Amino acid sequence: MNKNIKLAVAGAVLALSASVANAGIIIPAGEWTLDINGNVNAFANYTHADRVTGPSNSVAGGWAATPFATGPSRDKAIGINTGLLPSWLGFTGSTRQNDLDVSFTISMQPNVSDNGVTGDNTFGLAGGFGPLWRQAFLTFGDKSWGSVKLGKDIGIFASDAILNDMTLLGVGAGGSGNAYANVASGGATTLGGIGTGYIYAAWKGQIAYTTPNFNGLQATVGITNPNQVGSDWDNVGGGLLGATNRQDRFGLEGKASYSFSESNFSGKVWASGASYNVTLTDNTETTISVADIGATVKSGDFGLTGYYYGGKGAGKTFLGFQGLDGNNNRRDSDGGYLQLTYVTPIKTKIGLAYGISSLDRAAGEAASNLVKDDERYTVGLYHPLTKHLNLVAEYNNVQSEAHDGTKAESQTYSAGAILFF
Repeated sequence: MNKNIKLAVAGAVLALSASVANAGIIIPAGEWTLDINGNVNAFANYTHADRVTGPSNSVAGGWAATPFATGPSRDKAIGINTGLLPSWLGFTGSTRQNDLDVSFTISMQPNVSDNGVTGDNTFGLAGGFGPLWRQAFLTFGDKSWGSVKLGKDIGIFASDAILNDMTLLGVGAGGSGNAYANVASGGATTLGGIGTGYIYAAWKGQIAYTTPNFNGLQATVGITNPNQVGSDWDNVGGGLLGATNRQDRFGLEGKASYSFSESNFSGKVWASGASYNVTLTDNTETTISVADIGATVKSGDFGLTGYYYGGKGAGKTFLGFQGLDGNNNRRDSDGGYLQLTYVTPIKTKIGLAYGISSLDRAAGEAASNLVKDDERYTVGLYHPLTKHLNLVAEYNNVQSEAHDGTKAESQTYSAGAILFF
């Protein structure tokens, strides 16, 4: 992506740094500088679900779409909707007071459309209606000693994985099964590479400290809300949380990165991790843990990104989802993605990517239709029509396989545009 779009994603959208980059509409307001930023995107999506093969009629927890059991359009879903990145409206205010850089960020994420008769209900992937509210945090600090963040923002672990995914500007994987085929109008967002290459970083209440930038080397550590591991609906297939499992300490997350640039060569290397403690129904405790490592480099018009993660009890899509079996034994999981991009002479970026997320059975767990592997193949075209507007076309193929040999496959075709301001 070009420099302006990259800054818009990193600063205005994900706000991964404690000192938020000014990438939007700047308004001086007395002692404050206000930054109004965000994006609007929409994609026409079409997903075709192939016939499921094997001993079961579905892959539990797999992200390949499957045909509807009933209805006239049993093997496809269509819609005009947002992509992996929801449309975004963010407000950031920053000032310098008492030798401190102080800022706040609040944002909201409306949807494009809904299948309801009025088109007003925006159904989210995790349930609920209305716009999303993903950021509400403050920061304070100084370049000499770092900065502190308090509030809700993207998680620390795995945030670089999603930031460097090229489908952040597009759609990626469309959705799972038939109830959550998010290419259909009304889904909150699509999946990108979530569950097919990396675990979702999610949006978490947190208190985090980020070090100063030491010539490209920087680290962040923080505590997060303990309710971030799974949710009630995760009990399907052996999730972590339900009506009785509890967490008795804050989540711990951290990351370190090194950025470099010289002549026509630049890049970044990072590693991050997370640890959560869960008290189970029998009052015993278990700890889920996960770590990752990744690198992205750019040389001239070529870009290459590689990423890998591994965990115990962490699941493969949302942190903790399906991380335990029915007897509360931890399942191992790992995955990653490889991505190659090339910017053509007419500035169109061509991207090729392969991602996989795998979930092992726990010790002594019998084979079932629980997902074993989710694989994704992506071909994308990203053309900067202006410095802020990108035209996007993608093809995504998702293949899911269960531990009992059941297989499902679906293809998602998408075309649209994303505008940053």
